[in-house]
Amino acid sequence: MIELTKNFGNKKYETHMLNKILIALFLGSVTLFGQSHKDLIQGPFATPQDVTKTCLTCHESSAQQIIKTSHWTWMDEKYEDSRHNVKQFGKKNFINNFCLAVTSNYPRCTSCHVGYGWKDVTFDFTKEENVDCLVCHDQSGTYKKNPTGAGMPEKNVDLLISAQSVGKPTRKNCGMCHFDGGGGTGVKHGDMDDSLYDPKPETDIHMGKLGYHCTECHKTNEHKIMGASHGSMAANANHIYCTDCHKDAIHKNETLNKHIASIACETCHIPEFARVEPTKVWWDWSKAGEDRPESKDEFGRETYNKMKGEFKWAKSVIPTYKWYNGSALYYSAGDKIEPTKIVLLNTLNGDIKDPQAKISPFKVMRGSQIYDSQNNYLVVPKLFGEGGYWKNYDWNLASQLGMKELSLPYSGSYSFIETEMYWPINHMVAPKEKALKCNSCHSKEGRLNWKALGYSGDPMKVKGRKF
Repeated sequence: MIELTKNFGNKKYETHMLNKILIALFLGSVTLFGQSHKDLIQGPFATPQDVTKTCLTCHESSAQQIIKTSHWTWMDEKYEDSRHNVKQFGKKNFINNFCLAVTSNYPRCTSCHVGYGWKDVTFDFTKEENVDCLVCHDQSGTYKKNPTGAGMPEKNVDLLISAQSVGKPTRKNCGMCHFDGGGGTGVKHGDMDDSLYDPKPETDIHMGKLGYHCTECHKTNEHKIMGASHGSMAANANHIYCTDCHKDAIHKNETLNKHIASIACETCHIPEFARVEPTKVWWDWSKAGEDRPESKDEFGRETYNKMKGEFKWAKSVIPTYKWYNGSALYYSAGDKIEPTKIVLLNTLNGDIKDPQAKISPFKVMRGSQIYDSQNNYLVVPKLFGEGGYWKNYDWNLASQLGMKELSLPYSGSYSFIETEMYWPINHMVAPKEKALKCNSCHSKEGRLNWKALGYSGDPMKVKGRKF
């Protein structure tokens, strides 16, 4: 065998990888630079971890890169709050008004983790073999995670076929988790659902007409994927902006170009979200456990489920518009609430006086969820697994078990309270012909509430912040 290191088109292949490629080239069954892995990967594989170990024989640093990312830790960048306290948020420690929280519900929630076996708090985040290479790189279309399997694949997945098919991530890979977050298509993200697997141009111009995959905008460096999740919003980090690509004088109309200082591009170019499939806008956990028939709405979406309560769905939704400077404040476990007020699970930072803020579009998710009526903070109940609400329909037991894992006391008294959460709208960019027109905002029927945004009236008619 050749014992050397060589560069091919700026790609550096270590000895063992070069040897494998040369063998495959000799057999005439693989393209240079490893575009096919059929003859590089032989199997068989008894476990998915065996696949990862094989991947790492060539891609030696990949697992170490992955375990430093938020896709692995489910925690985003550390930051200092206004009191100089160092904080860190992410999917791992958020409370939301969908399935409420990851804590104590790991095997169900972590079915979308880019790893294998995160069953409980003892999961070892340092084990490289538990990195799931296939969920992002399978191109066979046959790889699926077990919905309650703590990240493990379905038992009927042929690991060899999947491993031999690997390639660059596509919308299919990303969408498996991001289009179906919260338990189904369009549940969490009003601007991401199954219509984006193969969208029409009018659904999303970048994906539908130009054929973009997610990685065109969500650039990746050492497996860290750009894009601000809620943890990044808390830290005001990892943002992607339309102007990263669309630079300088974007519009021919100079008046429109002036708007960019105060108006997010998405505000005009995503006139509605959930244009093809409906999105969930209300989730009432207080109605769970009732023995009544399950029901559906005009969209064919579920409106009652004994395990989860009542839902409302909406389609072609006009966004809620708020000043937003890229950062937000988030409710933390144990934060006190006022029982007579709606609980804001996140609060967007920015106002008309903030030079960094722009009027931006959001989906507002509303719901009713459980809280400790003596301690006056939200409860994270155990929903899934032994002792969970979905087994016993006992809120007291579920609350006791869930709060124990959070190391917070549970008083034994509970009630339900209305909550709100803001979700950014960034996808489903419409063709420019469908963008908002001047009178969409600047008219009596305009969609913007100028006074709520801090203006004395329509700034086209009265003095206000310049566009």
